[in-house]
Amino acid sequence: MHHSGDLDMTRRGLLLGTAATAALTAAPFRAPARAATVGETAMPPPATGADAPSLSPVLSKVTFTVNGQRHDLELDTRTTLLDALREHLHLTGTKKGCDHGQCGACTVMVDGQRINSCLTLAVMHEGGSVTTIEGLGLPGKLHPMQAAFVEHDGYQCGYCTPGQICSAVAMLDEIKAGVPSHVTADLNAAPQATVDEYRERMSGNICRCGAYSNIVDAISDVARREA
Repeated sequence: MHHSGDLDMTRRGLLLGTAATAALTAAPFRAPARAATVGETAMPPPATGADAPSLSPVLSKVTFTVNGQRHDLELDTRTTLLDALREHLHLTGTKKGCDHGQCGACTVMVDGQRINSCLTLAVMHEGGSVTTIEGLGLPGKLHPMQAAFVEHDGYQCGYCTPGQICSAVAMLDEIKAGVPSHVTADLNAAPQATVDEYRERMSGNICRCGAYSNIVDAISDVARREA
């Protein structure tokens, strides 16, 4: 059996606990200051005003030729070639897919070689020559590879198609130049234009719709005509 004095003390404790909890909840939390230990340098306070580092982007001028036309740009040095083409030159044929160099949708040709434009900075191509899907051909005057994609239904949604076509054009030039691939059997002989070579060399261009067999047919058709 509890005595009345014990009950009064319990009530007072509960009331005090409730009041303390309310006070802690209302007060903003402040972490206690920690003194620097031996051998440790205390962190200086953050810089403010004139001493604060500038957060404005670093700009750089870059000049390159895109689809036969010279362009002089002033870009944030972090701007990728892909964003320079799409956002600054408004050449939106080149697509941004994964933005990590894994899908090939952004493939363009720089100085004749295919690259993923999302993985390279625009300022790295000073004086270079860039060819995008718009520079290969236009409606009414298609590049042979573009025409073959249409003829063989080498696309479905079409999102990856610009990168596929740019990659295919440069890939055939690689074979002509004697550049071997992983499946080239004899490294001392010129690589042959075969379906296995096409599939291996185009493996970096992903088609989520699965039009791969039609893409290979289109490439094979162009290779036969150019032989």
